[in-house]
Amino acid sequence: MNASDRTPADLLRSALAADPARPLVTFYDDATGERVELSVATFANWVAKTANLLQGDLAAEPGDRLALLLPAHWQSAVWLLACSSVGVVADVQGDPASADLVVSGPDSLDRARACRGERVALALRPLGGRFPQPPEGFADYAVEVPGQGDRFAPYAPVDPAAPALAVGGEGMTAEQLVARAREDATALGLGPGSRLLTGRTYDTWEGLSAGLFAPLAAGGSVVLCRHLDQLGEDGLAKRAESERITNTAV
Repeated sequence: MNASDRTPADLLRSALAADPARPLVTFYDDATGERVELSVATFANWVAKTANLLQGDLAAEPGDRLALLLPAHWQSAVWLLACSSVGVVADVQGDPASADLVVSGPDSLDRARACRGERVALALRPLGGRFPQPPEGFADYAVEVPGQGDRFAPYAPVDPAAPALAVGGEGMTAEQLVARAREDATALGLGPGSRLLTGRTYDTWEGLSAGLFAPLAAGGSVVLCRHLDQLGEDGLAKRAESERITNTAV
């Protein structure tokens, strides 16, 4: 990746320029049997659409705080990069009552209603499916995002020195996030072409880093596994072989 990259959105742009067809995020849910693989180009397209939704329909501005109440999931990774693209602070599992807007999965809707700003709900169904019945007071992400533009340009340049992420009571700027992701990539032994399998949750920096930021910073890819404890040792070994895993963080 480019040494000049200072935000997660920069890292994604560099990945897109280098090899748009390679896998970036492969997601498994071992409770449902779901598997989704997104190339760099497909992932970047989802990020662009989500950033357009965030900046346009939801009127989010740089510095706004978004409570991200989502588990480890490929759509959560999309939202993290969309926030970076706009300059919105992704407050992972943050307090909705003090946030400017909230993005919630199906299991945290009651908590998310404390937000007085815009609310978006994700069904987290296979293939990005919508809710059978939209939750009252929320925009259904799967309904709103398909019609958004495939290219994104922020209204204002994103400041790498501005706050970008809050998780586990710790905050960091975009450039601090990128620096830590690069350090973690080195510690995990990642490099260009690496494939990291992780079952870590998205409620800690270690989970976010292994599950997205470190592989992205290294020019590698991630196999993100939810409910990995339901797979078993034999299943894990078979997955590592079939996915050509080079590194693990489980």
